[in-house]
Amino acid sequence: MSPASTGASTRVGAASPVPAPDSDSRLTPGGPGYRRMSLALFLAGVATFALLYSTQALLPLISGEFGVAASEASWTVAAATGGLALFVLPMSALSERFGRRTVMTASLAVAVTVGMLVPFAPSLGALVVLRAVQGAALAGLPASAQAYLAEEVRPKALVTAIGLFVAGNSVGGMSGRVITGWVAQEWGWRISVGVIGALAVACAVAFRLLLPAPKHFAAGSLRPRVLLGTVRGHLADPLLRRLYAIGALFMTVFGGVYTVIGYRLTSAPFGLPQGIVGSIFLVYLVGTVSASTAGRLVGRFGRRGSLYLAGGTTAGGLLLSLTPSLPLVLLGLVLITAGFFAGHAVASSAVSKTATRGRAQASALYQSAYYIGSSVGSTVGALAFHADGWTGTVGVGLLAILGVVTITVLGSRAARVAARRGPVAAH
Repeated sequence: MSPASTGASTRVGAASPVPAPDSDSRLTPGGPGYRRMSLALFLAGVATFALLYSTQALLPLISGEFGVAASEASWTVAAATGGLALFVLPMSALSERFGRRTVMTASLAVAVTVGMLVPFAPSLGALVVLRAVQGAALAGLPASAQAYLAEEVRPKALVTAIGLFVAGNSVGGMSGRVITGWVAQEWGWRISVGVIGALAVACAVAFRLLLPAPKHFAAGSLRPRVLLGTVRGHLADPLLRRLYAIGALFMTVFGGVYTVIGYRLTSAPFGLPQGIVGSIFLVYLVGTVSASTAGRLVGRFGRRGSLYLAGGTTAGGLLLSLTPSLPLVLLGLVLITAGFFAGHAVASSAVSKTATRGRAQASALYQSAYYIGSSVGSTVGALAFHADGWTGTVGVGLLAILGVVTITVLGSRAARVAARRGPVAAH
């Protein structure tokens, strides 16, 4: 329509037209709905990690009640993370069809229901089965949450948003272990996991009430051929393959360390009571900070530089934890936790930014690798502890970090080669 027909002035010096409003309706920090979304997914992360690792700080007590070694009791952790790893891809496919919020809500509902049954497990075998079912139910959370964020949050705010979700994971892991430690010291491990179940119920209800309805979700297909084609496409991407391996290796370290640390601290030369051992997990607060600042870390050092820093910090913590001094062991745990959560936040956000289609499947593959790493770490770390004490567990962790550094170096070389060949974006 012409200026004359609208009455707009055409005189030189007339006031400039009002800029068109921002057409991007996705969430951004400070904008409407962003705080509700952040809090909702933060609480979902709390519930997920509190349930997933609810038995980890209690393994010495579980070993005592059922008369089993650390390597057998560790299956109560490995079964949960293994169940999640196996079901995260199918659950991500359901979220493509039925929506992220719907799948996350259903997953939490089933997981908290199973959580209220866990305290009544009559045997170690029954406990492991319940934990596997609980892990499978929780599989609907991680990949769906990252896909929701990739669709509903502006790209510049994505690393920060995912960092806040990962921070919720760290708070859940910390609170679950601290609460179970002190409750178990007074009333036993069964009451303590029941308390965690009740906490998760409260988080699940708040999550559903707070999470904004998605505005940018487009339903996909449940046809197996379409799903397999999407998965093959992601696995063919060399950058995504490297990120999946990095997530698995970081989690191998973390799963091994925190599965075994209770046995070390309750034994000589430390001999700490269960409540104090549970309080050790307050170092997860460091992970909350490092995960939530991952965006600034990438802005300053780049993705690969941030991964080197995270890997080096984790390795330094592992070496420091070998000392017989409790303060130095605690400092080592602080460094391990900070390095792990920073590396996880950087790698997982890179997956969400790299995948332009089938984001739920891309995130699901990362989560599957990540929790396979947790299962491997908790099992192999416990076996190494049984064979060679804490030194064996640290050795497993250092090998995993060496893998992280090697993969990152290979990625840097591949990027330089791609840059020399032409303007195609380097992976």
